[in-house]
Amino acid sequence: LVVEATKVGADTALQQIVQTVKEAQSRQPEIQNLADRISSYFVPIVIANALLWGIAWYLFPEALAGFVGALPLWGLVASGPAVAGGTVSVFEFAVVVFASSVLIACPCALGLATPAATMVGTSIGAKNGVLFKGGDVLERAKDVDTVVFDKTGTLTEGAMELTDVVPLDGTRTATDGGDPETAADGGAQAFEEPSETTDEATIDEETVLRAAASAESGSEHPLARAIIDGAEAHGIDLADPTEFENVPGHGVRATIDGDELLVGNRKLMRDNDIDPSAAEDDLERLENEGKTAMLVARGGELLGLVADADTVKESAKEAVSALHERGLAVHMITGDNERTARAVAEEVGIDPESVRAGVLPEDKADAVDEIQADGTKAMMVGDGVNDAPALATAHVGTAIGSGTDVAIEAADVTLMRDDPLDVVKAIRISDGTFRKIKQNLLWALGYNTAMIPLASLGLLQPVLAAAAMAFSSVSVLSNSLLFRRYTPDEEYRLLGR
Repeated sequence: LVVEATKVGADTALQQIVQTVKEAQSRQPEIQNLADRISSYFVPIVIANALLWGIAWYLFPEALAGFVGALPLWGLVASGPAVAGGTVSVFEFAVVVFASSVLIACPCALGLATPAATMVGTSIGAKNGVLFKGGDVLERAKDVDTVVFDKTGTLTEGAMELTDVVPLDGTRTATDGGDPETAADGGAQAFEEPSETTDEATIDEETVLRAAASAESGSEHPLARAIIDGAEAHGIDLADPTEFENVPGHGVRATIDGDELLVGNRKLMRDNDIDPSAAEDDLERLENEGKTAMLVARGGELLGLVADADTVKESAKEAVSALHERGLAVHMITGDNERTARAVAEEVGIDPESVRAGVLPEDKADAVDEIQADGTKAMMVGDGVNDAPALATAHVGTAIGSGTDVAIEAADVTLMRDDPLDVVKAIRISDGTFRKIKQNLLWALGYNTAMIPLASLGLLQPVLAAAAMAFSSVSVLSNSLLFRRYTPDEEYRLLGR
């Protein structure tokens, strides 16, 4: 058994996860700043309140005792001051009231309410393959009202396969590139070796595929890789281009044996004075099937077209449905053509009107800005280098774990698995965490609101006040730890399930 370690030390996936969780727990959400501001006013107010009531009991013991004496707890503190029938002097009782009023107040509970729940929330995320880069990110995710997906590699597997080779005369050959049950369009056919009676068609098909694969041999794009693999699978020898140019968002240009080869979309052809109308029927048919069709031209003449298909991820439709159930709008941005994009969108349940197709890599961030222009808070989900600006622009950027380092660096949330359902989990964890924070803050504020007046009225002994204060802090921590029982496969409920 030979094992190769591709990363060591701090570069391993485990250490990166640990580091991300540590950083997340050290970055405060905005609600923690609110709690800190409350605490900054809380302490001087508590001391002022204790002084006020201590002085009041010292100056007006009989009047206050006559007012408080009717309450059930009266008498627990030495039966009150001596002038009201108690066993301690007025000064001693005033000191007891001051001490109890200070001891019962619990700014600790306010201070613990947010970080305790945030720590548990980020831990739940890590356990479920969702890494938040900070408590502030964990807070922002709950406010998302729109989710924007990239298509390739996010909603689909990103494993493109060659499905069709169509010479200009219209003869069609489907390759063995995909199972008809799992292709994004559901219509890929099994490859049929051309018979000896169709030699002319075979030559034409091989010519188209050889030209396309040779031109794409200089590209690392998934579409190019699928064409090359398809050609190699059928024993077609490829030529090396002497010149190669990638035309972002449109295709490629290559020179082989002095001929210029073009493989790409309609715009690439038109920009080079080639009329694509002869292949329009085949283009529309393939695009309506959810395939990515590319025109192939050589020496200024259109040869035909090739088509690739991707497989929609099994959980994509379920993820979109779950987001809709939460009341979130779902959009899709892709550089693919309109028909292909709409076919995939319809399959996963995204409204075709919420699809932005033909978006160039450098324009994806602008597309996200347009979606957010009316105040919408969008979560962008992507995996490629081209998605990095859009991830940085979105209210929350989410990178698929198998994506590029650039995308992961630009994102606020990293999904360790290639599962669109983890997007739903990320939002559920965020929402659950902040419900838990609100529970903690409500308890802390409610406790202080109820207990400080009791101490000020002389109804609590200092030892009981101190015990109650400790119980308040422990209860906040315990409530946060109960959140560990939560699993984001469903919405958060009050008791953690």
